[in-house]
Amino acid sequence: MPEMEVTSKAGGAHALDDVIWNALTGKQHGFAVGSERALRFMSPVAPFTAMVDTSPASFDALRELIDEHGPVALATVQAVEPDASFSIVRQASLLQMVWQRDSVPSPALEYLNLDERDVPEMLALTATTQPGPFGPRTIELGDYLGIRKEGKLAAMAGERMKIDGYTEVSAVCVDPAFRGQGLAAGLMKRLIEAICARGETPFLHVLASNPGALAIYRAMGFVERRELHLMVLERAPR
Repeated sequence: MPEMEVTSKAGGAHALDDVIWNALTGKQHGFAVGSERALRFMSPVAPFTAMVDTSPASFDALRELIDEHGPVALATVQAVEPDASFSIVRQASLLQMVWQRDSVPSPALEYLNLDERDVPEMLALTATTQPGPFGPRTIELGDYLGIRKEGKLAAMAGERMKIDGYTEVSAVCVDPAFRGQGLAAGLMKRLIEAICARGETPFLHVLASNPGALAIYRAMGFVERRELHLMVLERAPR
């Protein structure tokens, strides 16, 4: 995106409290579109958005982003109330979890590094399993690993948002035909190992309504850091 003046957020809040804004104004600014008041990832990459504050001017900027680039996903520490010009497509409680172990065992796992040639299969797998937003260019955000079985992509996991010192583990999914074999956990361990080797801390987001995934992540060493309010917004009919 072109260089522009982006307002910094004041205060001593943890960088992960506003991870979307910090990613879009930091390491992943090249994927950002918007203004100094509201930013989002390019729509083929991800729907995530953030505002510099909750003023009417920032909501005006967010509305313009939606008009130009489509629906957005907003994750905030405090619940926000958009005005009637927005339609709320979905609301949910999102738990942010941070990995807190000293070491991770390297699994004996045959995996491959996925690239743009694998995107059609990755899109098909995420459409089936619904691990969260995944677009045709999401793969550009980081490393993605996969496992093939019986000639098809059976499992995948990768890196999404990145800020100084932290990398998000995302798009963790397994084809229903291959579940129960430890494939997702194995891929996650590989990613955790690589992230930690760079001196960074892995983190992830999971819906509070998904106790099965929560239990798996806790067993792997992820600890809940805080709850976020997830809201998917689009323009209200005019």
